[in-house]
Amino acid sequence: MSKQPIIYILSDSIGETAQKVVSAVLVQFPELKLTDIRRYPFIEDEKMLLDILNEVLKENGIIVHTLVSKKFVRLVVDFCKETGLSYVDVMSPLTRVLHAKTGTSPLEEPGALHKLDEHYFSRVSAIEFAVKYDDGKDPRSFLLADFVLLGVSRTSKTPLSMYLANNNFKVANLPIIPEAAVPKELFEIDPAKIIGLTSSAHSLMKIRKSRLRTLGLNEDASYSSETRIAEELAFANELYQQLGIQVIDVEHRAIEETAALICALT
Repeated sequence: MSKQPIIYILSDSIGETAQKVVSAVLVQFPELKLTDIRRYPFIEDEKMLLDILNEVLKENGIIVHTLVSKKFVRLVVDFCKETGLSYVDVMSPLTRVLHAKTGTSPLEEPGALHKLDEHYFSRVSAIEFAVKYDDGKDPRSFLLADFVLLGVSRTSKTPLSMYLANNNFKVANLPIIPEAAVPKELFEIDPAKIIGLTSSAHSLMKIRKSRLRTLGLNEDASYSSETRIAEELAFANELYQQLGIQVIDVEHRAIEETAALICALT
């Protein structure tokens, strides 16, 4: 099977529309287990957009965007033509048809679909929280989070955090590394809001080797050793038992399915 691509969702608003389109399309490909979907909302200027496009180019990803600014759309089109990147423009085709049929010009106003209500701002706040406290950046955030996700590398902590954030949950996550000290904050919060993520050593080995290949690094590094991964998982499982928390095996689950299991715990 060919390498599964990374999907990049770009928007000058929240990006919810593109996320729903991607989710609807992926349902048609049940054999694909795409877990690396990266969402970049609130793109404010051309420099920010160009930085993201260069990241997509490095990963040879797929762009799905709902940009409404003409200058942003043109930048994406020109960049993809020059580099050969694949992209899907969700908004422009229907916008052009409606303009041609009615003679009415579009607003080009990002986020016009969303009412600026409490629910909307809560979601934005949750997304900002997930970005700010990704990858264990500040353990004090655990005290403020609705959920804290724990797991060894490549157990989908970040994609899950962002997915849950889009459902208005404030989520922090922490990579579990045997050599790293366990933050004391984990023992100060309600165990019911801590979720341990796990998988098989063999599955994680394949994912990590693929990641190293993508980065142009030696895929036989200790990071992708099945023995090393088994040690990490054993350490993580011991910590989960010590904390007395719910554990979810993510190996054969889509992000949406794992998120639904987490939401069911509330």
